[in-house]
Amino acid sequence: MSGLSKSRIQYHRQCPRRLWLHTYRPQLAEIDPAMQMRFDIGNQIGEAARTFYPDGVLIDAPSAAQQLAETKRVLSGAPRPIFEATFETDGVLVRADLLLPDAVGYRMVEVKSATEVKPNYLDDAAIQAWVARKAGIPVTRVEVAIIDKSFTYRGDGNYDGLLKHVDVTVATHSFESQIPGWVNAARDTLASKEPLIDTGDQCEKPNRCPFFHSCAPKRVPGSKAYYPVEILPWADELAIDLRIEGYDDMREVPAFRLKNPLHQRIQRVCTSGRYELSPEAQEQIQHLAYPRYYIDFETANPAVPVWANTRPYQQIPFQWSCHIETRNGTIEHKAFLALGTDDPRRAFAESLVDVLGQTGPILVYNAGTERSHIRHLALCFPDLAPALNAAADRIVDLLPIARAHYYHPDMHGSWKIKDVLPTIAPELAYGDLEVRNGVQAQHVFAELMNPDLPDARRTSLRESLLSYCERDTLAMVRLAHFFECGAAQNPSTHIVEL
Repeated sequence: MSGLSKSRIQYHRQCPRRLWLHTYRPQLAEIDPAMQMRFDIGNQIGEAARTFYPDGVLIDAPSAAQQLAETKRVLSGAPRPIFEATFETDGVLVRADLLLPDAVGYRMVEVKSATEVKPNYLDDAAIQAWVARKAGIPVTRVEVAIIDKSFTYRGDGNYDGLLKHVDVTVATHSFESQIPGWVNAARDTLASKEPLIDTGDQCEKPNRCPFFHSCAPKRVPGSKAYYPVEILPWADELAIDLRIEGYDDMREVPAFRLKNPLHQRIQRVCTSGRYELSPEAQEQIQHLAYPRYYIDFETANPAVPVWANTRPYQQIPFQWSCHIETRNGTIEHKAFLALGTDDPRRAFAESLVDVLGQTGPILVYNAGTERSHIRHLALCFPDLAPALNAAADRIVDLLPIARAHYYHPDMHGSWKIKDVLPTIAPELAYGDLEVRNGVQAQHVFAELMNPDLPDARRTSLRESLLSYCERDTLAMVRLAHFFECGAAQNPSTHIVEL
């Protein structure tokens, strides 16, 4: 029988099947880039928290038995901060991020990478404190340390104020009476066969389960398409009602049950198996002047600020790609990618101003991102502000045009460009690229910031980032052309076999 830990108990509370698969079939876990980034940020914040206690000691033994023994040894000496202090009671093992001595005992601190205390953090802290107290540790106060989003880094290596400690002693104490029940329920699950639990909200809350793909219904190659009612955007309650009424697939839903025109279009397209493109999309693109600038940004948002005068999780643009189309059909590509560890914003802004000229629409996909970054750069660099603000005023957003006038059954309720592009230009799908999404781009840029990175690796990473961002803007070019030309581009790619 495998032992329990804080994490395993929480897995069980999210979904018993998650705990069972984690314990007996861990090889089925799929850690996507977003999950890995969350883990990495958590580790980074944990390491940062230790720097505030230079006299602390880290429990870093290779086995649980050694960790328990090392913790006991340190506790027997003079009181001092302990990192990853390890305790066990009733077969439940926990490791405390920070154990800080006070006048009559210890403060136990859970360090989190979020900017607010979430409900599951209280459960985490309660389990930690329950185990420690039953192991004989006088826990006088329980805290959750979160990131203070108002903290501004001055570039001097001083991170005092990055973390904000929240006293959750009273809140967690109220949970402790429930913990034995949580433990017994988890043990019962581990002593039984794999629980069969349908996918649902628990697959995403409080975090996406790495076993989701093992539990989700599989589509057998060659089988008919399946369009669950959950693909309806902004319609969680409606989807629940439709399920209760016995409708699982969008093609089964009666037309009178859908009042939103967008939902009605999705239902029509799923039923027919053919995309719909409204003539209004052509009209909106055709009236645009030339030259046309198709632009996309990549950003980094380090939890621990790297550059002076930046805050935790502040989005810092480090790369842009731009395809420039002239009236005669010529398309030119230009790009910028920051070098080294210097603050990339000034070079980013200057190069952007140079490439965008003074006239012509700037086409983006989801304008809120690019427009907000340009406006912020204008605030940072007053000498560039007139050109930057003028560029922001020229932005044309392709996303609302797509949402209002185009839908293909393979989009499954999503208008993200990576879901739209394969229905229009499948040869441009991102599967052939090393970097395939923004989260991976952030990971790669973080590695590029390492000054000791070998030249060959640096060159390879830069090429992968440049290729990815270029694909995003080329996708917008193809999307705009499709809106102008419609099915004439390649009608065979726009039919789904039902």
